[in-house]
This record gives sequence, C-alpha cells and structure tokens, in this order.
Amino acid sequence: MKKTFSLILLSLVLASCAVTRKIENDNIEIRFLDEYVLPSDIEIENTIVGGLSGIDYQNGKYYLVSDQSSNPRIHIANIDIDENKIQNFEIEQLITVKQTNEFKDKVLDLEAIRYNRQKGDFIVTSEGLIDDGKDPGIYSISILGETYNSFSIPDYFKAKDEQKPRNNGVFEGITESIDKKAYWVAMESPLEKDGSKPKIFPSRAHIRITKFDKLTGLPLKQFAYKLDGIAKLPINYFAVNGATEILAYAQDKFLILERSYSAGYGSHGNTVKIFEVDASQATNTLDLDELKGQDYKIADKKLLFNFKSVKNQLTNQIIDNIEGMCLGPKLENGKQSLILVSDNNFNSFAEQINQIILMEINFKNL
Repeated sequence: MKKTFSLILLSLVLASCAVTRKIENDNIEIRFLDEYVLPSDIEIENTIVGGLSGIDYQNGKYYLVSDQSSNPRIHIANIDIDENKIQNFEIEQLITVKQTNEFKDKVLDLEAIRYNRQKGDFIVTSEGLIDDGKDPGIYSISILGETYNSFSIPDYFKAKDEQKPRNNGVFEGITESIDKKAYWVAMESPLEKDGSKPKIFPSRAHIRITKFDKLTGLPLKQFAYKLDGIAKLPINYFAVNGATEILAYAQDKFLILERSYSAGYGSHGNTVKIFEVDASQATNTLDLDELKGQDYKIADKKLLFNFKSVKNQLTNQIIDNIEGMCLGPKLENGKQSLILVSDNNFNSFAEQINQIILMEINFKNL
C-alpha cells in the first residue's frame, strides 16, 4: 500500500513539472461566457451531427467539419448570440465531401477548416490513416463539396517516410496567416524520430507548425513548439496530449489549443488549455529532416486559460474533447468573441457532448 501511494505521489510531482499551471494574461485575457450543448441525436439530411473537430466564422456563417472519415462532411450553421449567451444553434446546410479524380484513394479524416474568402471555398486538414499507409493532407474543397487541390507536404509528414508520423497525430489545426497569403498548419503529436509523445513526466515532445503558401501550396517555413505533458495520471493505460487548433492573431503570434486526455475518468478525462504563443524568435526547422539532436529554438508559450477554472459552469461538469476554435463576431460591448467546439467522438468511448463554447477575448497590446 505504501509503495502504491509513493508511486502515485511521485507521478503527481512529475506531472506538476510537465504541465503549465501559471496563468499569464498581461497581453491577452480570455473570459468564459456561455456553453450550448447540441442534442446527441440531432440530424440533418438523415445524418447524425457529431465529430465536430473544426470551426470557422466568415460572413455571418459558421463552417464546421466532421472527422468521420467514412462520410467526410462540412456543416454550415447559424449561432445566435445575444447578451453574451448562445441563444440558438442551427445547422442549415450539409455539404458532403466528394473525393474526385486523384483524391479517390485518400482517407479524409477532416480535423480543421478555414473559409477561403478569395475563392469562396474551404481549406481543410486531414490526418489520413498512417497505420494503413494513407498520407495526411491539406486540401481545397469547393462550396459544392468537390476536392480539387492539395498542398505539397514535406516527405517527413508522409505515412511511409522514415520519420514515422504517428497515427491520429498529424495535421490537426489550421489558421490563415495575418497577411492572408498563407496558412499555418499544426500537428497534433510529434513525429516519432523528432521526439516522444507527451508523458506524465517531463519529455521532449516537440511538434512542427508549418507555413504553406496559399497560391502554390508549397511549404515556406516552420517552427517547433513544445507540448505540455499529460495532465492527469491515467487510471487505465491510455493517455495523450496534443495540439488541436491554432489561430493567428498577429505576425508570428498565435493562440494554440491543447487537449490532454487520460483514460479511466469516464467523461472527465480531458484537460483543455489555451496558450499564447510567440514564434517570432523560433528557428526555421523546415529543412531539418529530424529534430532530435539538432540545435534550434522553440516558440515561446504562456498559459492563457485552463477550462478547469470553469468546470462547474459546464453541463455535468464535462470539459469535453474541445478541438475547434475561431474568432467569432464582435460582442455587444465591442470586445471580440472566441468560439470553440468539441468533438464528441459519436460517444464511442464515454458519455460525450457536442459542446459549443462562447468566450470573450481581449487583445491588450495589439
């Protein structure tokens, strides 16, 4: 009994060193406003709404992707916000993604979406299926759902490359660059030869965040970012932490969403945080085939918000698998809204919910 207690205590001490706990909001302040939960059985065109892994807001509409690779799809929705509350959420259109021509053999496990104002279409990321040798990708999809273009990804991201990307750990987040000429794409987990996955103890879990030219689809530059460790000692075997979304707010400055999950806690296994990230002094790692053993500077990060602080205000105190994030409309007080969405995994693992989060974000020094 004493031995077991000592191991648990040691794990907790190590975890405290592996995760960021101090809130630093001198530059940016985030305030929770409201939560809206979709019914678990909501359908559109005889299709269950779930797996909502990415969200964007443009022209008064919200665009969401579902990560069900057997039926990749985009939802167009309205969210009514009044008096700092989400009054209603309504999906008005379902766009089924069609894998035409050279894209027929691709696995579209869609994880993030941005609306392309210049063309009136979408840029999405897909994790592919690494275990089956199917590459991740960044694709252009028309308003009719036709996949018609893909970006050129470095070889080390490809499923059969020696770098060995991790299954379900590749292209998870995307954001448009501040100059509107490119997209930054974030991995969820490190490449196997770049570093280990996050642990309950401190580890060197560095992911690559890559900038791609919007017109050519070619990679331009890249920086490395260190993930936090696992937030909770898992009761069962499985535990993971990864970056689930990225949002540029200034030149080389970002919000990054991290989600840690530890098995054995039922619906309460998630720890979700938002970080302020400054990559202005980070090394360009684009041409480094392997990060391990290299000398480079990672991006700086500060903790802005931990959803644990508002747990009691959420439905059944569930901090769900929050994966999507976008800037929404201005609030009535003139401040900027921040909208987040959870991926309920179609309730495959535990009781989960389609959770829409409304927050206020104040950029103090822009």
